Amino acid sequence: MITRPPSQYGQQEGCVVPLLRGRAAIGRRGFIKAGMLGIGGIAFADLLRAEAGAGILSSGKAVINIHLDGGPPQMDLIDPKPDAPSEIRGEFSSIRTAIPGMHVTELLPRLAANASKYAFLRSLVGADGKHDAFQCQSGYDEKDMAAIGGRPAMGCVLNKLAGDVQSSAPLFVDLMQGRPYVRNSARPGFLGVVHSAYRPDISEMFPLALSSGMKAELDQKSQSRSEGLALTEGLSIGRLEDRVSLLQSLDKFRRDLDKTGSMEALDKFTKMSLAILGSKKFADALDLEKEDPRVLERYTPRIVMPETRETMETPKAAQKFLLARRMIEAGVRCVSISLGDFDTHEDNFERIRYLGPLLDHALDTLVLDLEERGMLNDVMIVVWGEFGRSPRINPKAGREHWPRVAMGILAGGGLKTGQVIGSTDRLGGEATSRPVHYQDVLATMYHHLGINAGTTMLTDPSGRPLQLLDIGRPIAELL
Repeated sequence: MITRPPSQYGQQEGCVVPLLRGRAAIGRRGFIKAGMLGIGGIAFADLLRAEAGAGILSSGKAVINIHLDGGPPQMDLIDPKPDAPSEIRGEFSSIRTAIPGMHVTELLPRLAANASKYAFLRSLVGADGKHDAFQCQSGYDEKDMAAIGGRPAMGCVLNKLAGDVQSSAPLFVDLMQGRPYVRNSARPGFLGVVHSAYRPDISEMFPLALSSGMKAELDQKSQSRSEGLALTEGLSIGRLEDRVSLLQSLDKFRRDLDKTGSMEALDKFTKMSLAILGSKKFADALDLEKEDPRVLERYTPRIVMPETRETMETPKAAQKFLLARRMIEAGVRCVSISLGDFDTHEDNFERIRYLGPLLDHALDTLVLDLEERGMLNDVMIVVWGEFGRSPRINPKAGREHWPRVAMGILAGGGLKTGQVIGSTDRLGGEATSRPVHYQDVLATMYHHLGINAGTTMLTDPSGRPLQLLDIGRPIAELL
């Protein structure tokens, strides 16, 4: 058994740059306007960071963190239990994989065929049991260090460690939707707002309705996104720089009086944001219309959605994985995306019958695409959710929250793939060998980026040094 320390809660808002209405992607002119809006409100410039330090820029290493929003049912995906009673095993049959002796469910034929490219984690433990992505982003739950803003997401830690080198791409881009967005799971926590993720609004490209409860929560937290955006006539990068210069001149008196360093940070990150705004490469990376149509077609599965649900992804959601790859190519080092809705309290089998093949297609396409481009060893991919699902099927033919054990899939990053890590009991409800904590996965991600999470320290607002992770250690079998 692993004993894990308790945790706490906090929240900081991130930067949101809206997309142009009626288009499938943000345009460069809209991108420039978004930056101007942010500078006026001390948002965009404050929230962008450059790459440097800790080996991140020099190595070219990157991570793609994929959150299966809602909690994926492990026994219906990578840990089938064909010999369990019918009220446990469910409706899906199992199929052999390229890993001798390992089976997955029939919903994942591509992962089964290419299993040598994946590591399947069947014994993920330590879940908090709540619907958010805090643990998948930081290794800690929402309550940890609540009094001072909460623990920061890994990408925000990279922002803090990255130093001052200017870049034409932000270091951390958060593309999560649904609950992870509403609950700001990619928050900077006690590091402060200047280390936040860069958050383009991808809702025009990938419509995903929020439940009524999440809409109310979003309004309460005042994190709603801007919907419309029009470019101010005649605005250019040169004029934008002139306006920034004027702003800095007007703010000089306030800057001289500032004791917190926030104005100094604004000056520094304004320059960084201008470099990004002037970068056609990064703006183009956000525009899927600039991708080869054959590649877009490759990332679009031919599957049919079940009866329309309020929070269901469309098949086009597979292109989020393509967008993540384009971000990495543009120089981003940490990208978070989400796929949902795996919250299967009812109609589990109808929904997973659709979501399983969607994940199978999107993930395997990404891995093969990265491999063909010579990027797979540099890009580590982690796929997981906030917890697992109950072995026993409920009267609504659903599965309940199950924090005792969850699942994960890892690929790329030079990892030793083609293996299964951990096992569960005959019902899929308890880890019986090699329990792996959420923090262990985060430690493995940090290790890929050249960062020792056990010795690298952050300083909290009181001046106290803190390790990045309390108990996490890189997963030895993967290294």
